[in-house]
Amino acid sequence: MRRGDTTHVDAVKWGIISTADINRKVIPGAHASPKVDLVGVASRDRARAEAYAREWEIPRAYGSYEELLEDPEIEAVYISLPNTMHSEWSIRSIEAGKHVLCEKPFSRHPEEVAAAFDVAERAGRFLSEAFMYRHNPQTKRLKQLVADGAIGELRLVRTTFSYGLYDEDNIRLRTDVEGGALMDVGCYCVSGARLVGGEPESVFGQAWFGETGTDWVFTGELRFPGNVLAHFDCGTAMTDRDELEVAGSEGSLFVDDPWHCQTPVIELRRDDGVERIELEREDSYRLELENVSDAIRGEGELLLGRDDAMGQVRAIEALHRSATTNEPVRW
Repeated sequence: MRRGDTTHVDAVKWGIISTADINRKVIPGAHASPKVDLVGVASRDRARAEAYAREWEIPRAYGSYEELLEDPEIEAVYISLPNTMHSEWSIRSIEAGKHVLCEKPFSRHPEEVAAAFDVAERAGRFLSEAFMYRHNPQTKRLKQLVADGAIGELRLVRTTFSYGLYDEDNIRLRTDVEGGALMDVGCYCVSGARLVGGEPESVFGQAWFGETGTDWVFTGELRFPGNVLAHFDCGTAMTDRDELEVAGSEGSLFVDDPWHCQTPVIELRRDDGVERIELEREDSYRLELENVSDAIRGEGELLLGRDDAMGQVRAIEALHRSATTNEPVRW
């Protein structure tokens, strides 16, 4: 335990597999939580792991992923490896006796996700896909407002997430690790639509594939049960945009910052005016780590398990297939 740390004695001991850039958003929440004891980080290069551990005040450094998994004190791992390595290392971690929080998107292949959850269920270990925004009070409030009928009958969901990236060596623009707009940020849009719509009955996707071979702009249409429709667009070659709107028969809900939740505000828009619902800011990354830790200790239910991960990957795979064949995909 680090000096001055408020980690509880029953905190779950966590390790991180990879020194990926996303870790910088996760580590502060881990350090701040009394339920999480971040004890180790692994890299394929020991010197890099040791330097990274010093920089982020992590007690242990491992020169390989296998070495971390062999540490009997580590109970759970956060996997921030490239997309194509998620399933393999989730399975290897579970087989080593660890619980797993795997960075989104878990995969584009349903059979890989199913295989990982099969192993987790046989081993009695928790496995969760790391959609951090789902743990935020803003997201939970949005879902509750829809369920309570605040906008009447649900009709339409509109989501967007884009930014500009033109470094061809960046992992998010590489085809060999299944990068691209849909996988990187479009997965949030799909998750947001599914959050209130359920599981789609059909999808149609269109993409512009840029110079790197990955989709630089992607749009998707989803039809949900009850004639609920959804539209999203995402991109790695556009200006910064992130919105979520849920429209119903009597009003709409608008969120200007749905994924990062830095300024948590929901606008309830009706014909007679706009009500601003402001919420306390919370660290979504800390909350997702705490959710898995609570589940491990038997003090809470896992928010995102097999059902959500399978629904997500089926939608992502179908959208990608639709965009490459120019045909809708129906269940």
